[in-house]
Amino acid sequence: MLKGYFGDFGGQFVPELLIPPLQELEAAMERFLSDTDFKRELNHLFANYVGRPTPLYYCPNLSKDLGFKLWLKREDLTHTGAHKINNTLGQALLTKYMGKSKIIAETGAGQHGVATATAAAMLGLECLVFMGALDVQRQALNVKRMELLGAKVVPVESGTKTLKDAINAALRYWISHQEDTHYCIGSVVGPHPFPYMVREFQAVIGKEAKEQIIEQSGRLPDKVVACVGGGSNAMGIFFPFFEDKEVELIGVEAGGSGKPGDYHSATLNKGLPGVLHGTKTNLLQTKDGQILPSHSIAPGLDYPGVGPEHTYFQSIGRAKYEVVYDKEALEAFYTLSAKEGIIPALESSHALAYVLKLKGKLSNQTQVIVNLSGRGDKDLDIVFGSDFVQR
Repeated sequence: MLKGYFGDFGGQFVPELLIPPLQELEAAMERFLSDTDFKRELNHLFANYVGRPTPLYYCPNLSKDLGFKLWLKREDLTHTGAHKINNTLGQALLTKYMGKSKIIAETGAGQHGVATATAAAMLGLECLVFMGALDVQRQALNVKRMELLGAKVVPVESGTKTLKDAINAALRYWISHQEDTHYCIGSVVGPHPFPYMVREFQAVIGKEAKEQIIEQSGRLPDKVVACVGGGSNAMGIFFPFFEDKEVELIGVEAGGSGKPGDYHSATLNKGLPGVLHGTKTNLLQTKDGQILPSHSIAPGLDYPGVGPEHTYFQSIGRAKYEVVYDKEALEAFYTLSAKEGIIPALESSHALAYVLKLKGKLSNQTQVIVNLSGRGDKDLDIVFGSDFVQR
């Protein structure tokens, strides 16, 4: 496999001006990610600041109702309320080890921005967060949280005013501020080495889940399910199970409203190979290669691309990718809240919605892990502002 590629996907499709900082970042990764002091400091922060390991929770009520054993990997219980902190803390610490003073980020749902701002505040770094103007409106509470943490939020008014455009703006800024700035990408997307690096920081999810399910049940799960936008929470839990062929890996994409002609974010199901934000992967695009708008009720899934390693997993048949629609995600949001007393993020609700559709189709000994990537308090305005009526 070519360096920087996952099969035919990945690579470094960037302006020449971005090659030096990418090379610098790759060298820093090779030097520090295996460094004893770096690993000790990061693990200390994971345990005492983030709150790791997060629990693997068995759902007694839903398991009884579904007819199989449902487990949740509780990333919603991390500091800041989502898996994003695993990656941002890792990258912020790497920024300090590289001798840089500023960290920039893009964000859609706001959770990556909050997590970046949190890590920057804790480690004494200046922080700038680019956010699509539409997402600034949809996630006003998270904008306030970022500002409270000392970050400057920059609304991006171009294009669809969502995550894709925030990434474009962040990349432009990085080109002109390489010397003192690290760009903290929030998912397993972008040019090499970002997909590899983000996956390495997020793989703590799957490593813990694997140990926990064996400890609590005596064996591996039958299925591991996670939502996929860019795909960092999914790759984080999938990768440690990659060699365990008996474990089925299932990613769940956002189908939007499901109405003909409406936008969606089902990149792996309905996209075509192309290049976006420096990497070759599946994209939502026209036959002429123009990027199409994407949409999901879950802002964190609202992205027209996907991490190249997911496209590779799909191409070799190691993972399959399903589609869940807005209404189904909302139903799952209400179901988990009412049945288990856990309010999930709308992103995670997509993964849960797929699993709820398996009711009565699996044996009572089947074990399914859903990565609950974030908590849902950030989404209450969206949920209560929708025209969905709880059944």
